[in-house]
Amino acid sequence: MSIALQKTCSLLLLILIGFLLKNRLVKDEHKKGLKTIILDLALPAMIFVALLKIEVDSELMFLPLLILVWNVTMLLTSKFTLPLLGFSKDSAEMRTWLLMIPSLAPGLSCFPFLLEYLGEDALAWGALADIGNKVYVLIFSYLLAMSWYYKHMGLGSRSNGQKVKELILSMFQEPINLVILVALLLLSFGLRLENLPGFISESILMLKDVMTPLVLLFIGVSVILKREQIQSIASVLILRAGFSLVLSAGFIALVDLPSEAAVLLAVVFPLSACSFWPFAHMSAVRHLERDKEIEVEHGTFDLGLGINILAVSLPMSTVLILGVFSSGSYFTVPLHVLTVGSVMILVPLIPRVFSWIRNLEFTIPFLDQKELKDSSAESRS
Repeated sequence: MSIALQKTCSLLLLILIGFLLKNRLVKDEHKKGLKTIILDLALPAMIFVALLKIEVDSELMFLPLLILVWNVTMLLTSKFTLPLLGFSKDSAEMRTWLLMIPSLAPGLSCFPFLLEYLGEDALAWGALADIGNKVYVLIFSYLLAMSWYYKHMGLGSRSNGQKVKELILSMFQEPINLVILVALLLLSFGLRLENLPGFISESILMLKDVMTPLVLLFIGVSVILKREQIQSIASVLILRAGFSLVLSAGFIALVDLPSEAAVLLAVVFPLSACSFWPFAHMSAVRHLERDKEIEVEHGTFDLGLGINILAVSLPMSTVLILGVFSSGSYFTVPLHVLTVGSVMILVPLIPRVFSWIRNLEFTIPFLDQKELKDSSAESRS
């Protein structure tokens, strides 16, 4: 078994262990305590370390910009596509998907395979590309979540000054945002993690190291998967992967990439699993709603759906990325990537098309009968 596959299996095993612990952690206080450790300690530590380790190569700055374009494109595409799958435009379910779909978690689902199959250079390119994704999931996703919260709670009547003031206050109340500000301040003075006192950097690194296992355990503990929901989530994630492959096909067809490894990186990176950070933003919004005594069913987001998306996304992403790397040079041809992506887009939409056709078949005879009755009534008169 390859090293990358072993690591993937270990990640999935942690989710399974968390699932087996569900009966031991039945109280809401247990899950809230675990979530608090993740959001207020482990996740800020991971973000702090990631920001202070960023090495920007000016010649490769197009990589994070490309991924940022992918994030925005997937957001816009999802906004117009999800209603075709039956999602209500102004629902907690729709908002949850719109926040989750454009996010990427390459560290869990993509980087191990990049190192195993393509080597350290491809891993470095992937890490640089992830800068754009981090900007999106840390800043843009948070602003989106807060703007939807204001709109859903009917706070739009407040002045812009009031909304900006509340947004700034809520941002400073979140440890993640405070960590980002501190990290950016240190970077502006040319300071890195190694420049900090040893006991501080060691403590931060230890907190950062517990992030991944805690998140995976939390997913296993919190997940409540039903057969219908698994099918619904899988359909949307297949659609997400299909659009990603179509975008990748267009990119590798238009850009003369330097190597086969670069082409495969462009294909697999957007296939990464959904990120935990949008879920963190949704949890922050839920905390604000709880302070206002808003019931869960009336909340801005569906946190149950969010955690289930994370649970399904990781293994599905793993299977797709392994499939690409196991296919040799097949996915280095733009036409092949476009074909597979198009098929994956059609698969979730076909049942919906058949549903439309069936509804049309029932509607047309009904209209015909109504027209006959109307015409017969007119003739009698």
